[in-house]
Amino acid sequence: MIILSIESSCDETSVSVTREREILSNIVSTQIAEHRIYGGVVPEIASRRHTEAISAVCDEAVRAAGVTYDELDAIAVTFAPGLIGALLVGVNFAKGLAMSLNIPLIPVHHLRSHIAANYITNKELKPPFLCLTVSGGNTIITEVRDYTKFEPIGATFDDAAGECFDKTARCLGLQYPGGVTLDKIATVSDFKKYPLPYPKSPAGEYDFSFSGLKTAVINLVHNATQKGEEIDIPVLAATVRERVCDMLITNTLKAAKDKGHKTLCLAGGVSANSELRRRMEEECEKEGITLYYPELKYCGDNAAMVGVQGYYEFLSGNTAGADLNAAATLPINYR
Repeated sequence: MIILSIESSCDETSVSVTREREILSNIVSTQIAEHRIYGGVVPEIASRRHTEAISAVCDEAVRAAGVTYDELDAIAVTFAPGLIGALLVGVNFAKGLAMSLNIPLIPVHHLRSHIAANYITNKELKPPFLCLTVSGGNTIITEVRDYTKFEPIGATFDDAAGECFDKTARCLGLQYPGGVTLDKIATVSDFKKYPLPYPKSPAGEYDFSFSGLKTAVINLVHNATQKGEEIDIPVLAATVRERVCDMLITNTLKAAKDKGHKTLCLAGGVSANSELRRRMEEECEKEGITLYYPELKYCGDNAAMVGVQGYYEFLSGNTAGADLNAAATLPINYR
């Protein structure tokens, strides 16, 4: 089954052609350079750039896959969650394309797609397993019971881990995308120099809270600036990264032990973080847990993961009509 998939939930316009778990093409048009001027994604600009790019990116993906539009069996598209204006561009383009080709339209949840990125890299992986999905907008621990059956058991109470990284990086004057830049410059470990907190969520035992850590960093930098003191940026970056990784790893491993999972996956943009990967590998080895994560190129937003998850959604009977709408928020277990 050949699926053309579309991803436009934030600032990447991506179109891919897939055959089950096989990637025939995966084209990504990024807006990073433009949003870097503002230190973060500007939703209005993102929507406009998706509108300008999507048709050409789609044509390029079809050409790169070595197929024609007539050979496509279905269209998959990210419809939730994400920036509503950006999502609408992809959803409406996908609806028009599916209608013109008279083939099925498959709605795909963005977080399900990130989990499916693991299937691209790890051909042997199959449910059930536990997955930590962590990005700029989401931090969630999910029991993946089947390819289209998900049960969230822990999530962030406030800010996502990626947002904490990004806002910290911006506060330190680091280049957007902040989380990636912070990971690169976090080269000096001196965790006693900046005694940052470990916020705890008042909600469930596997839930997270990163707002307090973000605020602590902002206040620390602001106070130092007021006093004319210099911040040791590599040390502070390393300390923030250590705190975030501590919280992510502690809660995820506790959930794995409590729920009896011996297979664990990472997903989402922050799954590319070098420290998170290194430490999670070490801890999983100690606990006898098998760890999987995607190749770096599939950690961020891309349409290949949408196509792979779209295949399983289609097999489960999840298709949509011309009334499909985008949604800024939607739980991973929505159906």
